[in-house]
Amino acid sequence: MSTHPESTSGNSNGNGAGGFDLTQFYQVFFEEAGENLASMEQLLLGLDVAAPEDETLHAIFRCAHSIKGGAATFGFEDLAALTHTMETLLDKLRRHEMNPSAAMVDTLLQAGDALQAMLQRRQDGDATPVDVSGIAAQLGGFVNGAPLVAPVASPAAAPAVAAPAAAPVVAPALQDSGLRDLEILAGPLGHPSVADDLLTLFSEVTGAGDLVRAEALPGQVEGCVRFRLRTQTPDGDLLDLCGFHVPREHIRIAPWPADNPGYGLYDETPVVAAAAAAIAAASAAPAPVQTAAPATAAAKPPKRAATGADTTIRVAVDKVDQLINLMGELVITQAMLAQRASGLDSHAHQQLVSGLADLERTTRDLQDSVMSIRMIPMADVFNRFPRMLRDLAQRLEKQVEFHTVGEATELDKSMIEKITDPLTHLVRNSVDHGIELPAERLAAGKTAHGTLTLSAQHAGGCILIQVRDDGRGLNRDRILDKARGNGMVLPDNITDAEVWQLIFAPGFSTAEIVTEVSGRGVGMDVVKRNILALGGTVELDSAPGLGTCVSVRLPLTLAILDGMSVSVEEELYVLPLAGVMESFQAPAASIKTLAGGGRVVKVREDYLPIVALDKTFSVQRLNDQPDQLMLVIVESEGRQVALQVDRLVGQQQVVVKNLEANYRRVPNVSGATIMGDGRVALILDIGALVRGARH
Repeated sequence: MSTHPESTSGNSNGNGAGGFDLTQFYQVFFEEAGENLASMEQLLLGLDVAAPEDETLHAIFRCAHSIKGGAATFGFEDLAALTHTMETLLDKLRRHEMNPSAAMVDTLLQAGDALQAMLQRRQDGDATPVDVSGIAAQLGGFVNGAPLVAPVASPAAAPAVAAPAAAPVVAPALQDSGLRDLEILAGPLGHPSVADDLLTLFSEVTGAGDLVRAEALPGQVEGCVRFRLRTQTPDGDLLDLCGFHVPREHIRIAPWPADNPGYGLYDETPVVAAAAAAIAAASAAPAPVQTAAPATAAAKPPKRAATGADTTIRVAVDKVDQLINLMGELVITQAMLAQRASGLDSHAHQQLVSGLADLERTTRDLQDSVMSIRMIPMADVFNRFPRMLRDLAQRLEKQVEFHTVGEATELDKSMIEKITDPLTHLVRNSVDHGIELPAERLAAGKTAHGTLTLSAQHAGGCILIQVRDDGRGLNRDRILDKARGNGMVLPDNITDAEVWQLIFAPGFSTAEIVTEVSGRGVGMDVVKRNILALGGTVELDSAPGLGTCVSVRLPLTLAILDGMSVSVEEELYVLPLAGVMESFQAPAASIKTLAGGGRVVKVREDYLPIVALDKTFSVQRLNDQPDQLMLVIVESEGRQVALQVDRLVGQQQVVVKNLEANYRRVPNVSGATIMGDGRVALILDIGALVRGARH
């Protein structure tokens, strides 16, 4: 029988066990801690304090416990101390020793904010401590001052540690709160080094307890190890610690048998024999499949699979960006080869043409796969709003119910980062201006709580994001009076859609009182400008007394787009295909000239202004104007114009290059690309062309 040397608990040095440098893993800890904080916030916001679900309480506790464990490992004592205080309260809640309250949730959310600030300082290399004494005192007050209540569920219905029913893991623990001797059986270990890992774990993790003895378990199961630990740590925490090295179903915790002081008569100890049988059964049986619980209105974050570390990897954004840039260069090279091969005799060069066709197909598939790496679900944006809405509703004394639709809809990471701020302002506007106070809603025959819905869906090669509320809606007369008061000249027959667009004017606000939320006329114009800069559009629809809906359309990515190539003389331009409605040839006689020199063309029942690209970009014409004009109708912000070009070249995917970063900003141009023949083509800003034509 092999025996590990006896060991008592101790602390590792500042760099980890054996002088190992842990700083290289800091970023992994920061990312995982941030994810745990986000999950904990979502769970707390969805917690029903009147009837809390056991799994929700356990999940909140696990988030705090994971952060504390990582913080203690890396020597971040301030984070570990605060999360330990949170753990104490959460442990009492999950054990039903006290009932949760709204005040507890508020304090736990504040503690999460403090942890986020502490993490950010650590990431920035700032060692200045964050004062959390007030929050810690409030948490301690809940723990010490709240009266103990009878458990609302039996231990069988609400176990302290969730475990598969087919493999009992934790034996009944001692009822006293003082030191206790525990017998921890683990195995089969799979590899001999795991025993050393567990030994190091119990010896060096602060707070785990004092390791009295560690020995291999012979006879019953090969490759098992037995520990005797004197500790105050709950069984669930010990199970979590051991779970880093051994599957949870291969761990058994029980009180140390009082009738076995010699540590050697294992075969005569019924507890050990039963444990060995249980471990053998668990290792022989297939792992139970755990089904996810149905989603509730609280929108719990999805649980990670047990094998998540094996199926996902963390990759720096810079590496992904480099991969996408190389992919773009490959697309350009493939287009050049296709262009050069287009003039070859397909019969004489059959193998070359066939190979180029395969290259084009493979390049397209590879491009789709690479682009999908940067695609992030909209849930990453939507999950930021419940906390903000909760705080804002409390400040404004309003009741708001928040719904999300289409959280799985994906958008490019760069777009996600740039659309978050505009959406935040739209959401705040809906709560402040749209949704009424409870008394006002009840007087209007509505429910006391308002509803705010944030949705996302794919529509016509773009993504459509809508912010919808069931509030009071926009007041047409009030907006018109404010606009005329600001000196705007408006026609008498202005449509509702045009009236709603007035709120996007700089400095426009109908708020009578300036508050910290709104009223300064700053925001909506910035929202529209930012969305237009992303190549998107924003539309607004409203009905008095029924609510308001703001619709934002965005391209799925800024890296590659489907475009239509057009030419003017020898110059080549690309029109984003999402904004192209139709193209046709119009007789020169059908063009009407206005008094100011502008031209229009009648399309069905509407007259559209004509934008001549040769004049817009100062292209010198070598030939006279033809009898037939080639016109391309484009649309932006709900308005259409006709672009005059010489000919349509074709439709293709192009790689977008930032013209401003490589050259300078050019009016009416959003970017540039390299065509298959090596020429540089400008990607036109349809929104700017439409606005210029309308002016």
